Amino acid sequence: MTSTEESPHADSASSKPLTLSQLAELAGVSMATVSKVVNGRSEVGPETRALVEGLIQEHGYRRQRRRIKPAGLIEVVFHELAGDYPIEIVKGVQQVARRHGLSVVISELGGRHTPGHRWIEDVLGRRPTGVITVFSGPTEEQRVRLATREVPLVVLDPAGDPGRGVPSVGATNWSGGLEATRHLLELGHRRIAMITGPEYALSGRARLDGYRAALDAAGVPVDPDLICQGTFQIEDGLACTRRLLKLPEPPTAIFAANDGQAVGVYHAAHELRLRIPDDLSVIGFDDMPSCRWAIPPLTTIHQPLIEMGATAATMLISLAEGEPLQQRRVELGTELVIRGSTAAFRGGKAGPEALSQPIRVK
Repeated sequence: MTSTEESPHADSASSKPLTLSQLAELAGVSMATVSKVVNGRSEVGPETRALVEGLIQEHGYRRQRRRIKPAGLIEVVFHELAGDYPIEIVKGVQQVARRHGLSVVISELGGRHTPGHRWIEDVLGRRPTGVITVFSGPTEEQRVRLATREVPLVVLDPAGDPGRGVPSVGATNWSGGLEATRHLLELGHRRIAMITGPEYALSGRARLDGYRAALDAAGVPVDPDLICQGTFQIEDGLACTRRLLKLPEPPTAIFAANDGQAVGVYHAAHELRLRIPDDLSVIGFDDMPSCRWAIPPLTTIHQPLIEMGATAATMLISLAEGEPLQQRRVELGTELVIRGSTAAFRGGKAGPEALSQPIRVK
């Protein structure tokens, strides 16, 4: 391989993607060999392929501008298809795809957050215009294979580190967690519990950090007993609320890290004959369409999922057309939506002994 001092391209390699000829020079192989690696052809030795793919991963590959074919596809990959969350994102992707004459293909990873070997083979076989992964992300090797085949990638709501230089779209989760907790504090609550997302999820950790920051700013100590680990599932809300409300000093308000968990809180409150919000205030996160029809309607943090899907699709199309991105990490703002599930603290405490009459469900 040519050393940094010998290569006339070394300085530019550190600041911008390399051309086919620059990659060939650095690897000490022909442009034809690099082209075969980039296009996924098999007649290249494993050591040479690994060398070229490593250089592409380190420096990037400068693609030629190319027009999107009207019959192209945007592939949207979800870790699982459940609830309103994927529907809202797909709506946003479709809005943009439709304007560009593109179709949307949806695939699911069966609950996994990293695609398997078969997935990357299927994607490369379909040759989509680009790939959007949602709350999941390909491995480093899979990212390199997408790059070498000129299939751009955007990660939406990344569960973990999306990868160096990989474009991503998210929401202001820390600010959302701060605003949710601050709303409960302003209503006079001090025993505020939180049902978190999974430890591996960046969004869940950011919402928890926002919760802690709001309590700290208000001079309210963070009580570890009031933090219950969840995985963004309805069952978490149910199980955690049962435990929280059996504490000697139960919470008077619960912040659920997503709306699904808030539904579980509602079910647990009903079991324990607690009225929402008279005996227990509840706030969620996401603002799913169905939550306005809960009884009472759920106070929540609006996460702009449709706009997030549209932004990811717009970024993907820009990459596919060879356009540089103004931002490689985009965060869209969250917003507090006040409905009927939160109310001012009235004194006393929550818990099964706080009420003798059951909730009326209409």
